[in-house]
Amino acid sequence: MAHCIVPEAEAILDKEFKVLDKGFVRLVDYLGGDARIVQAARVSYGEGTKTVREDGALIDYLLRHQHTSPFEQVTLTFHAKMPIFVARQWVRHRTARINEISGRYSIMQNEFYIPEAEDIAFQSRDNKQGRSTEALSPALQKEITEELTSQQEAAYQSYQKLIDKNIARELARINLPLSTYTEWYWQIDLHNLFHFLHLRCDPHAQMEIRAYAEVMLDICRKVAPLATKSFEQHQKGGVRFSEAEMQALRNVLAGKDSGLTGKALERFEEKIKTGKQL
Repeated sequence: MAHCIVPEAEAILDKEFKVLDKGFVRLVDYLGGDARIVQAARVSYGEGTKTVREDGALIDYLLRHQHTSPFEQVTLTFHAKMPIFVARQWVRHRTARINEISGRYSIMQNEFYIPEAEDIAFQSRDNKQGRSTEALSPALQKEITEELTSQQEAAYQSYQKLIDKNIARELARINLPLSTYTEWYWQIDLHNLFHFLHLRCDPHAQMEIRAYAEVMLDICRKVAPLATKSFEQHQKGGVRFSEAEMQALRNVLAGKDSGLTGKALERFEEKIKTGKQL
């Protein structure tokens, strides 16, 4: 296979894209792009034997029919800085290779995540893991921001005192909060990156990790624009239907009652109305 150079990706290498208040994402390296996917799928053809339009159609076909191995030929390496609670969600995607900064070897920096005032919210009444859309008063937003800041400052002062007493770094760090920023190098192939983005760009994902996913999605558009367009069309913007829901859809298209009741009917109608996977 010929070495793939993508000018749009080259232009953003090592460029820092700001995320949240102190975080960032950088593309530090990539291997392949749309051309590599096409090369892998057409191993018997030489470069330049197809048009961009035909290449796009092939990539779209591969993605729609879940022929995943050609997408695994493309690899992206990111340098990212994020709060630890975001990293703990992120690391659940076990198909990547990670090298994270270690608090056993390094002094942790006095950097903590403070959400924007408009992102501070009550617990949702109907979502055990989400925030309410009910607006908080400016006074309460200010109070919460000050409380978070105060707790973080106290935790870091305690950490610094232990470090100054030459207490082992691996012990001194243990009371630092989840809002502490960490960094890592994160390398993943395009197929598994699309799976990450499908889950983490979704409105149901926590806002903070969603912010990172949206930046990484934009980077994907630079590295493999045709593949990313297909991903957005068929996966990110698509909806899966169960066997029962497919029958309900056939019923509705035939002018009949869907045949669903209760929660099943509610989920089906929400999918039809919003196009969102519940």
